Amino acid sequence: LTGAGSTYVAPFFALAFARYHQQHPAVTVNYSPVGSSAGIAAISARQVDFGASDVPMNASELAAAKGGPVTQVPDALGAEGVAYNLNLPAGARLHLTGPVLARIFLGQITHWNDPAITALNPGITLPAASIAVVHRSDGSGTTYIFSNYLSSVDPTWASEVGTGKTLHWPVGVAAAGNPGVAQAVSHIPFSIGYIERSYSKGPILSYAAIRNQAGQYTTPSTASIAADAAQKPDISPASFSIVNEPGPHSYPICGYSWALLYTHQASQATGQALVSLLDWLTHTGQAYAAATSYVPLPPRIQQLAHTMVQQVEGPNGAHLLS
Repeated sequence: LTGAGSTYVAPFFALAFARYHQQHPAVTVNYSPVGSSAGIAAISARQVDFGASDVPMNASELAAAKGGPVTQVPDALGAEGVAYNLNLPAGARLHLTGPVLARIFLGQITHWNDPAITALNPGITLPAASIAVVHRSDGSGTTYIFSNYLSSVDPTWASEVGTGKTLHWPVGVAAAGNPGVAQAVSHIPFSIGYIERSYSKGPILSYAAIRNQAGQYTTPSTASIAADAAQKPDISPASFSIVNEPGPHSYPICGYSWALLYTHQASQATGQALVSLLDWLTHTGQAYAAATSYVPLPPRIQQLAHTMVQQVEGPNGAHLLS
């Protein structure tokens, strides 16, 4: 089986697909982490068996898919950390609010010792250095989730930049994929960027504590991601955003990733292998989520995934999953 798309979900896929192959030696999954936009393009052009995106395909993207209707299956729950390269005292952690973060990425706050940042970090001496903003260069679901969060907390960001997989960035340097942004932040002094939580394990990066809707500062953890997701127990491809949910323990920059496959499979064998893989991935395979810094799908989302996979049909029109 071949797949392509999201880098956000790639660490989980790498572990889960390796475990699946051990249990099902006849099935090998080759996944290319090329970004959500490229994943949507690949499945739309029928170049892969499945795509992966951290934002479901919209109406125009669905209409452009060459293989007919697309089934979208939630397959992972994660969060984005705001990583920074600052030499802070041992045990100190940068604190930021959504509006201040928006002003940094808008280029309105340009130095680390800006009063807006120092006011949030009493007791920490921040450098007078310029802030080096790092963002994605490719069409990215990670960018969608991050910009969706900023749009939800800052009217200026919402009106001037907005929410999307690809943005017109006011400032900053661009890097490809979550690995590229993580690498850039780790190498550029005084930099800041957004990356999926699991990518802090390569270059050791610190994540800022972000003030949530309840006014509490939280970092991306299993508990804070689960708390955020629990505030919106029902999602769909049309109503999928879980950023900035209420609750004192919620981390505000979270999101689901989605597998994309054709509802009508041209090959019985490939279709059968694909639905078996995805049903396993969204249930038994969730046991491998925590090892790669994701959070197992909540039971209701696992049930949604099962319902979506059940829609997929073989060439004879019969459902492939009983």
